[in-house]
Amino acid sequence: MADASPVPRRGKRPEQGDPVIDRALSLLAAFDAEHRALGVVELSRRTGMPRSTTSRLAARLREWGALETDARGRYVVGLRLFEIASLAPRSHGLREAALPYLEDLHEVTRQHVLLAVREGGEALLVERLSARAAVEVAYRVGGRMPLHDTGVGLVLLAGAGADVRDAQFALLGTPAEVATLRRRLAQVRRLGVAVFDRRRPAPVSSVAAPVRDHAGRVVAAVSVVVPAGSARPQAYEQVVRTAALSISRGMGAAQRRG
Repeated sequence: MADASPVPRRGKRPEQGDPVIDRALSLLAAFDAEHRALGVVELSRRTGMPRSTTSRLAARLREWGALETDARGRYVVGLRLFEIASLAPRSHGLREAALPYLEDLHEVTRQHVLLAVREGGEALLVERLSARAAVEVAYRVGGRMPLHDTGVGLVLLAGAGADVRDAQFALLGTPAEVATLRRRLAQVRRLGVAVFDRRRPAPVSSVAAPVRDHAGRVVAAVSVVVPAGSARPQAYEQVVRTAALSISRGMGAAQRRG
């Protein structure tokens, strides 16, 4: 007599719930700068998945290297993800071309030097060089920053398409705020540099300039972040522009060779 039990079909979506890959990605997305180490209970709560499912997926991701465990048995992001992320062409080629000039800029200013790209509606920090005595900042490599509220963000937003700018305008509260941002972006495009003051976590000024590819498109932004009041931000404009132009030339040469 033939076996009447159902035969599972490989590669099919489960009849109920999200696909396994979506659950695994949701689990990885539970980690952020404020939640770097999470136990199974916390992971279950943050993802909304049952504890048994969370435990099983976390264990499998640990076997693969996407997760590791700390001394307390909590899960943390694994180095395997870092290895894979380092292969991303948008950051790898850019960092390779930019690093010598970022190091020169850091040597001259002895302050924070940032390199960022636009990722959707935010700026993503792909490199940061910092002097030991530099002012405290909240930026970290791999961290995201608002486009309308940072120096690198303003440069990236000024060089983005109208659809990206319109989406940012829609996030602002009043027509007056939109008009102010429009004027600021027009000034960034006209001058080729953004100067931005921020009060928290410590008062700082940021001077940023665009990095362009061989077609003239803004693909990144480089900036120096200095303590507010330590020097006129405009004193850094020329060195930041020079670094951004040098990186742009390197990016253009690399593009033509490819």
